Amino acid sequence: MKESPRRPQEDPGPSHGGPGPSHGDPGPSHGDPGPSQGGSGPSQGGSGPSHGDPGPSQGGSGPSQGGSGPSHGDPGPSHGGPGSSYGDPGPSHGDAGPAHDGPGPSRGGPGGPSHGNAAGPSRAESGPSHRGSDPAHRGSGTSRGAPGSSPGAPSSSPGALSSSPGAHHRATPWPDARAVAERAARSAARAARREPVSVPLDGALGLTLAAPLTALTDLPSFDTSAMDGWAVAGPGPWAVRDEGLLAGHAEPAPLTDGEAARIATGARIPPDTTAVLRTEHGRTDDRGRLHPVRGVVHGQDIRPRGQECRGGDQLLPLGTLATPPVLGLAAAAGYDTLTAVPRPRVDVLVLGDELLTGGLPHDGLIRDALGPLLPPWLRALGAAVRTVRRIGDDAGALERAVTTSDADLVVTTGGTAAGPVDHVHPILRRIGAELLVDGVKVRPGHPMLLARLKDDQHLVGLPGNPLAAVSGLITLAEPLLRTLAARPAPERYALPLRDAVHGHPHDTRLVPVVLRDEGAVPLHYNGPAMLRGIAAADALAVVPPGGTRSGQEAELLDLPWATAGIGVCFT
Repeated sequence: MKESPRRPQEDPGPSHGGPGPSHGDPGPSHGDPGPSQGGSGPSQGGSGPSHGDPGPSQGGSGPSQGGSGPSHGDPGPSHGGPGSSYGDPGPSHGDAGPAHDGPGPSRGGPGGPSHGNAAGPSRAESGPSHRGSDPAHRGSGTSRGAPGSSPGAPSSSPGALSSSPGAHHRATPWPDARAVAERAARSAARAARREPVSVPLDGALGLTLAAPLTALTDLPSFDTSAMDGWAVAGPGPWAVRDEGLLAGHAEPAPLTDGEAARIATGARIPPDTTAVLRTEHGRTDDRGRLHPVRGVVHGQDIRPRGQECRGGDQLLPLGTLATPPVLGLAAAAGYDTLTAVPRPRVDVLVLGDELLTGGLPHDGLIRDALGPLLPPWLRALGAAVRTVRRIGDDAGALERAVTTSDADLVVTTGGTAAGPVDHVHPILRRIGAELLVDGVKVRPGHPMLLARLKDDQHLVGLPGNPLAAVSGLITLAEPLLRTLAARPAPERYALPLRDAVHGHPHDTRLVPVVLRDEGAVPLHYNGPAMLRGIAAADALAVVPPGGTRSGQEAELLDLPWATAGIGVCFT
């Protein structure tokens, strides 16, 4: 693994590694009392129904584990205070089991309307549907051959959506989900047979070269001066010509021994020139003759033709990422366009009737945070975002948008659970999509999904909560888009965490961090509905189940704009 540069940043304040209940493991687990989430007796809460269907299923058709108590991602009064939890102000029942990631009742459930991709609870991570992201969690089946499609037999093989009422669903482990996305992209690239494209230099930033970059000329293509000064011939002193030599002019007349000519950096060297004498290394006498103030070496400060390369030399191999220096080199070598792998095309569909595009939240309506967040992030991953459509909770409109899209990837926000207006799974079943990933063992973002719509087209369903959606981007969209764009995988690296980080008992956690000389510092405000932590972060720490100790190394995932590479290409 590589070492990461330490970036000077503002102090993040107290970390989330302090004492107190864990964001992913809030004390005694109310959702994982043993092999069965429910059983035939009353729930562990004492006054509510059981936590789910008896047996290996992570949940049933009963009320959510969140009930009406504190939500898993709710900032609550505990954020930032001593011993505060990771977004869970107390022993929340909403995140006690390995497959529930919800901040309370689902939309339309007992807790009133909640969805949103801003600061409110998400229907994709809340309520009774959040023991997974598939209607199978309520007895309607899961994907045939999907990961863990039968109790006790987890599998990562994809399969078509199934309507088997007895099927049970298990989420895919986080590393496996990323690998599935990469394999899906490789298969799609083969199916699409996407031809390389010729792109003008000013539009090629962030693309991958589909052909080697071969020099079209010598560099430099003629002898040039490396400094301002005088071109001189033979030993000094020298008589100075009246006319000087500037860059961009035709080849000048040859010099004779004892002659000099004023010359600018980049100007063509006259034939028979011995050397270039820098301005600070020469002086003129009363008669206008030039004298050196130090020794002159033959060929000094002259860039000879072909010093950098000869025409036909390979400058860069196929597969190189077009960074700003690559574009500059291509221009210097005579290129007007580059042959590159085309950008994957993405359509973004923002779901939810409760979302506002302007002004303050009011009357149960909240601001859409994902509409502004997703397009530039997807562009930073190498995609060409073609459309961003706000569809609301209209199943017909969503189905039409999905089935008429010819993008390489369709990204939806929210609607991946099994609430009354969570339409993604039913639509995928109706159109015969193949569900490759249905829920991931990661917090936040558990109810994300990846489906194959056609051989060369996929859909990534992101949870509605903002940080959960970011988790879905990193888990499923990033490896898929990177592979489609033929970008190299980022080099893995790890740093010690300055503070302990509580972990979920069964799932990976992605925690925003800033980088300091002493390592990575976990940030506050990392609940599923929060963007405050990720907005200040350099990276996400991959926290394994059970958490990490202070000083223990954790793998880090750089955020696109925090790297030294091409990730800053947002437009």
